[in-house]
Amino acid sequence: MIGRIPILDVQPVVDCGRWPAQAVPGETFEVAATVFREGHEMLGAGVVLRDPEGHAGPLAGMSEVTPGTDRYTAEVAASGTGLWHFRVEAWGDPLAHWRHDAAIKIPRGQDTELMLEEGARLFERAAEGVPARRRPALAGLARTLREKAIPPIMRFEAAGTAEIKELLERYPLREHVTATEWHPLVVHRERALFGSWYELFPRSEGATSDPMGRRPPQSGTFRSAMKRLPAIAEMGFDVVYLPPIHPIGAQFRKGPNNTLHAESYDPGSPWAIGSEDGGHDAVHPQLGGLADFDAFVDYTKSLGMEVALDLALQCSPDHPWVKEHPEWFTTRADGSIAYAENPPKKYQDIYPLNFDNDPEGIYREVERVVRHWMDHGVRIFRVDNPHTKPVAFWERLLGSIAETDPDVLFLAEAFTRPAMMHTLGKVGFHQSYTYFTWRNSKAELEEYLRELAGPVSSYMRPNFFVNTPDILHEYLQHGGRPAFAIRAVLASLLSPAWGVYSGYELYENTPVRPGSEEYRDSEKYQYRPRDWEAAEREGRSLAPLIGTLNSLRRTHPALRRLRNLRFHNVDQPELICFSKRVGPHDPEGDSLGDVVLVVVNLNPHQVREATVYLDMPALGLDWADEFVVTDELSGESYAWRQANYVRLDPHTQPAHILTVSRGES
Repeated sequence: MIGRIPILDVQPVVDCGRWPAQAVPGETFEVAATVFREGHEMLGAGVVLRDPEGHAGPLAGMSEVTPGTDRYTAEVAASGTGLWHFRVEAWGDPLAHWRHDAAIKIPRGQDTELMLEEGARLFERAAEGVPARRRPALAGLARTLREKAIPPIMRFEAAGTAEIKELLERYPLREHVTATEWHPLVVHRERALFGSWYELFPRSEGATSDPMGRRPPQSGTFRSAMKRLPAIAEMGFDVVYLPPIHPIGAQFRKGPNNTLHAESYDPGSPWAIGSEDGGHDAVHPQLGGLADFDAFVDYTKSLGMEVALDLALQCSPDHPWVKEHPEWFTTRADGSIAYAENPPKKYQDIYPLNFDNDPEGIYREVERVVRHWMDHGVRIFRVDNPHTKPVAFWERLLGSIAETDPDVLFLAEAFTRPAMMHTLGKVGFHQSYTYFTWRNSKAELEEYLRELAGPVSSYMRPNFFVNTPDILHEYLQHGGRPAFAIRAVLASLLSPAWGVYSGYELYENTPVRPGSEEYRDSEKYQYRPRDWEAAEREGRSLAPLIGTLNSLRRTHPALRRLRNLRFHNVDQPELICFSKRVGPHDPEGDSLGDVVLVVVNLNPHQVREATVYLDMPALGLDWADEFVVTDELSGESYAWRQANYVRLDPHTQPAHILTVSRGES
């Protein structure tokens, strides 16, 4: 049934409350609802948050977005992790109705004393609902409204002081209070929203080869890969993501560049999991043992980072599961087990699981594997191709893990259709890969980011990887070094979570063939040792810029959020401008708040000039304000206003990253 005061279309409510909306502690999110009532009576609306212990917080007042639309909103934030709830309340507001009528009648001398007496009685009623120490202000106002020795207009104006307004905003006089049901809100730890990821193949770090071919190449180990960790930490990364670290099968092992022939010394694809040395709960012997992995995890933590481990639910033909549980796979008409295909791509070295043959058995084993690695310090899993497994499986698994270990996070590597990507987020994935890699024009970026930062943000959080071992976009292939800088700026500042696959900082951009997004000499199939020190020494590294970007992300609260993204108009189609702001209500902000304004030249080849027209209220400013911007890349400061000229050379400075203040230039 509809309430005494109708409250409709409450947001964010995910699929009618079937799944909770998502947030992190301190993250401001908007609650909206359509609220109206009969006749011309005034009303009010507000939001109440209830914490995981069941304690309801104070009422946060909602305001009408545009007069006459009946759409009310408020921004709220949960203070801790766990399962929270929120509800919208609406009520008749007799004091607002009285103010409206009195403002018309009293100046005209219509029913003057009657209006003032009715107001006095309303304020007396309101006094009953405020703390005792604050009641005298309302009681005194009631006496003033009845004091005939004071001119009527002055008595009426006494009801509009800042003190009275502030008091009644906190403790409104409410009639016919109507409340919605409690809607769920799950609050995860901040890493679910904010973090910088670095993808690293441990076997390449410390790997050796003989250019003369006298000795076969040798794999790096966890111990040798640990030597790379300080440099990754120095660049400001929060998460070190490892592709599968398990034994690799020998049957149909792939050779360099995905060839069907592998020499005995070729390492094969880490995603072809399983051999006589073990399966998903084992470590590849060439990387070391579990003790070495534990040492890697511990050292990563000591540097202020976390390890994310790949969870790839597939097997090589040599995996123990193939012999022990043949029913877990699909058998073809000729009796062979079906290998993985994504035409025209073929993965002869990988058998996908068939989740319909023994769903309970597969579930129990996968949960065991996940908890095994949790016991070894892994609190983040990057899930390979989750969209090729039943959604119900993920809902059950992630729900079970969250029940006992809510700090464990899952990233969905799901480059697939939007419905599947969205649903994976709804059922429990904390982050998702996105289409960012293929969004390169201004129009594409603005359209996609408005979607991600809008309603979708209540259930799907993006992680903007600039590249992956599978994705070398043509923009990077042909854009040279400026393209790498441009995409790093966009990914790190548009999204709270972003990622880099090792080698990006060295501008690696050679495809296996023209028109392909695959890397030549892909690290998926061979060792890829890199001379990091020489690149740094010779100035051939993007590491300094990446370090600056990650430092800015940590320094500025505005960059740790997604829903605060706003785009600004630029009269040049290859320049994009956006801002993020945490307002002064945030304890980390000042009177203006933390404001970061970014202008990027999307053309990696040519200089572009334009006028940027700013949405001043989005920056916390009035339209006529002048203010100061400081470029965090060049160190220069400028006096700016609503319209500003910019010139960006992609080879010297492809972007302005501007912090905003009211100070002197």
